[in-house]
Amino acid sequence: MSTTEIPANLVKQLREETGAGMMDCKRALQETAGDVEAAKTLLRERGMAAAGKRAGRETTEGIVLARLDGRHGTLVAVGSETEPVSKNEEFLAFAQKVLETVERDGPDAVERLEDERVELVGKIGENIAVRGAARFDQEGDETIGAYVHPPANKIGVLVKLRGGSVELARLVAMHVSFANPRYRTRDEVPSEELEAEKSIYERSDAVQSKPEQVREKIVEGMLAKRFYGQTVLVDQEWIHDSGKTVGKALEEQGAEVVDFVRYALAG
Repeated sequence: MSTTEIPANLVKQLREETGAGMMDCKRALQETAGDVEAAKTLLRERGMAAAGKRAGRETTEGIVLARLDGRHGTLVAVGSETEPVSKNEEFLAFAQKVLETVERDGPDAVERLEDERVELVGKIGENIAVRGAARFDQEGDETIGAYVHPPANKIGVLVKLRGGSVELARLVAMHVSFANPRYRTRDEVPSEELEAEKSIYERSDAVQSKPEQVREKIVEGMLAKRFYGQTVLVDQEWIHDSGKTVGKALEEQGAEVVDFVRYALAG
């Protein structure tokens, strides 16, 4: 079949079945002598090749989606290279499908969507990546909360509390989105990291200039304020009331944080 013999209705059929551009469909049909199934395969192969070329590109735009449904909480982050693509209908539909898949079958189920992701990369023309996927399951007296920071929706948090309330869980999730703690409690800080931080303070002029007998106490104070107060959730200043720590706010409501996850597409 020559290039002039590709009927318009065949191009239309291939475009409807694959979502590829009209000229891409026409070229694929020309190269496969009008064989629709072969043209589909060719388009998919080209999409995979395009995805491979773009795989290393950063995806600092995109969207974070969260859903609380009964006794489950789900959070996903799907990245794109540019802001316009993050508003593309096909991109948003894919992100929604990632959310629904993780909610139904758990984070590992994202692997099943790889073919769709690759095809989307080929169609849109830039890298698309699932940057994060998490699902928390509520048990006993646990409470799950979520927060996605508007209007960009590029930072989102999922929190699981023991005790407390849905509102408290949401407030904690909001706090985590802003304060970005790395650890839940001091016990979670790796000993190597703690020792390295402590060593920096011990060698600082602010400590070395003080009498030796008070240096250890000064270092402990510096650790509490500059390290734990910045990186450990329960030690951080509660964004909703600067007069207390997160740990104190939780204690007042008889709650504790069991787990949290934070996704931020910009960093």
